[in-house]
Amino acid sequence: MRVAGLYDIHGNLPALEAVVAEVQRERMEQVIVGGDVLPGPMPVECIELLLELEIPVQFIMGNGDREVLARMRNIETDWYRSAREEWREPIDWTAQQLSAKHEQLIAIWPATVGLNIEGLGDVLFCHATPRNDTDIFTRTTSEEKLLPIFAVIEQAIVVCGHTHMQFDRMVGKMRVINAGSVGMPFGRTGADWLRLGPGIQLRHTNYDLGRAAERIRQTTYPQAADFAGR
Repeated sequence: MRVAGLYDIHGNLPALEAVVAEVQRERMEQVIVGGDVLPGPMPVECIELLLELEIPVQFIMGNGDREVLARMRNIETDWYRSAREEWREPIDWTAQQLSAKHEQLIAIWPATVGLNIEGLGDVLFCHATPRNDTDIFTRTTSEEKLLPIFAVIEQAIVVCGHTHMQFDRMVGKMRVINAGSVGMPFGRTGADWLRLGPGIQLRHTNYDLGRAAERIRQTTYPQAADFAGR
């Protein structure tokens, strides 16, 4: 089975369209959306594009999705109460764009997904770490800090995201891969994603950034200009 890991889309429809075109050209057989489709400037369009794919798509809940869902339900989480206004604003706006249908859909997204992939064996997909959706670590974080988090995992491979930085590293005997971000990659411009089966490929897709920025500026997203600029 050929699996595409798409993480941290953040409502960036032009980036998602470019990656989906590659996924279709390469005849991927499964898509794992690894959290944080939301918030972002084109949330409805991104969700609908993923739902319209003719191959199976499995969503995972990210911390951004979780916060948007809470606002759709008029819940103030601990994060929301302590967050700065510029962080809360995109969450509130995104929640207002979505419908009851989207609320029901997001509410059933699991925290993790396990798949058996030919050539790789059992793979666990999560958003940040198997422990929660907010842990932050990089390719240089010490094994000493990470071993307690990953020691309880049975799978030999874990795929994560959250930090928007692609990497492929070992934690003890476990291979841990960060798929990077489709919509807001850290560092170079474009869109990052992951191809699995039978091997592992960290992928990068270029797209028309000028046209994408123009489309984003045409939305009513409260931070559209800043998002487009970055």
